[in-house]
Amino acid sequence: MLVKTFSASVQGLQASPVTIEVNATRGIRFVLVGLPDSAVKESYERITAAIENSGYTFPTRQITINMAPADVRKEGSGFDLPMAIGILATAGDIDTRMLNRYMMVGELSLDGSLQPIKGALPISIRAREMGFEGLFVPEDNVREAAVVNNLKVYGARHINQVIGHLNGKELMQPTIIDTRAEFFSRQNEFEFDFADVKGQEQVKRALEIAAAGGHNLIMIGPPGSGKSMLAKRLPSILPPLSLRESLETTQIHSVAGKLMSDCSLIAQRPFRSPHHTISQVALVGGGANPQPGEISLAHNGVLFCDELPEFQRSVLEVLRQPLEDRVINISRAKYTVTYPCSFMFIASMNPCPCGYYNHPDKPCCCTPGQIMKYLNKISGPLLDRIDIHCEVQPVPFAQLSQMQPGEPSATIRERVIKARKIQEERFKEHPGIHCNAQMSEKMLHKFAEPDNASLDMLRMAMERLKLSARAYSRILKVARTIADLEGCEKVQSQHIAEAIGYRSLDRGDWAERGV
Repeated sequence: MLVKTFSASVQGLQASPVTIEVNATRGIRFVLVGLPDSAVKESYERITAAIENSGYTFPTRQITINMAPADVRKEGSGFDLPMAIGILATAGDIDTRMLNRYMMVGELSLDGSLQPIKGALPISIRAREMGFEGLFVPEDNVREAAVVNNLKVYGARHINQVIGHLNGKELMQPTIIDTRAEFFSRQNEFEFDFADVKGQEQVKRALEIAAAGGHNLIMIGPPGSGKSMLAKRLPSILPPLSLRESLETTQIHSVAGKLMSDCSLIAQRPFRSPHHTISQVALVGGGANPQPGEISLAHNGVLFCDELPEFQRSVLEVLRQPLEDRVINISRAKYTVTYPCSFMFIASMNPCPCGYYNHPDKPCCCTPGQIMKYLNKISGPLLDRIDIHCEVQPVPFAQLSQMQPGEPSATIRERVIKARKIQEERFKEHPGIHCNAQMSEKMLHKFAEPDNASLDMLRMAMERLKLSARAYSRILKVARTIADLEGCEKVQSQHIAEAIGYRSLDRGDWAERGV
């Protein structure tokens, strides 16, 4: 007897349909074909135990399972459920008339319960595209899969629930989520707020400009000056995610298996802060079965690298191409996976190995050579890609002891959203461009052309600071954002002057003069 069930495998952010063909004939062998990996091959032991412990008998016949298309490698444990259902259907324990109406994924425990899988959201999207009536997923994955409308998504705790539904005995109820209501209700829930920050007005101004234009930023200052504290509050002033951005971000986290069981759509921009011991693969993605790295998990959000010089130089250098292209291509022998990685890069560092170079109260014990060697851990090409260099000074006691709160994040966020709306209107005819940091050179000449006075100022800065052509473009982009925050249509000389002030690490005498 031949039975077909339907499942899907995930490659990158896309799900590909997989047809599970189960054939039962005379004999006692179990044959699994269709390029299964080790996790799929081990499914036989899980399936036999799950069937026996669920009150059914594993058929004493030769079972041949083909996973079509047979020339595509199948990876992961999500095929346990459709294979078990197909085997029971060949034994007559399941009504086969409803099998072609459903797609199913799930890993089986030995007692028949279902364990969560990765990529439930892309699989759900694929099931709707192919016209399936419903999708069976483990209960822990049901909320992310139920985000897709016009598809009945059933969350099962045990294989017996799926069997009962297919036989028409105990029908399961599909999970229904009001996606929009749940999404918008959680957009303004932030743990950290700028109202808690005392002083640091210059740094808060730089972070506001970075948020308004989507610019990369680095903070440099002694330990305890508030660099990490300020960075953690950056998401609270970023514009809210759109539904399109939220769905894209949720897909990445679903593929990586990073979604919580009670999460449907990610409502807030992600904030990723990897430790400085991270490897290249963990940062940009990869592995035998390429998975998203930290830069992709930070898509539409913030990637924060604390203590930047402590990262391996080779790890930092792999950021150069993703910062420019906003996508990462991971190539293997037989296929290439592309993950989006449009993120704001925020970094912090100390001015020297001991951390107290030019500190107002504590002396520095580092030699000039040690300071230069420490700063040179950050390559010039990487610094070129960072739009804003911000110096952070310790907050004096008089400001720390003030009881009144600072400006709240909600107020700053209103100004940022207003500036972003100006940019959305400006770039409405340029698909894929949403903020000033994404402008091309051609757009710079059109939207950020400086006047004669500003050009003279830029020429002087280029000559004195020995800036690269990329740094010149970054200055214009930041100046355009400053003008947007002020509601100015044209970039003026004061905007250029402030933008040049945010290139402090480009100055050759920086380590000599102090922070």
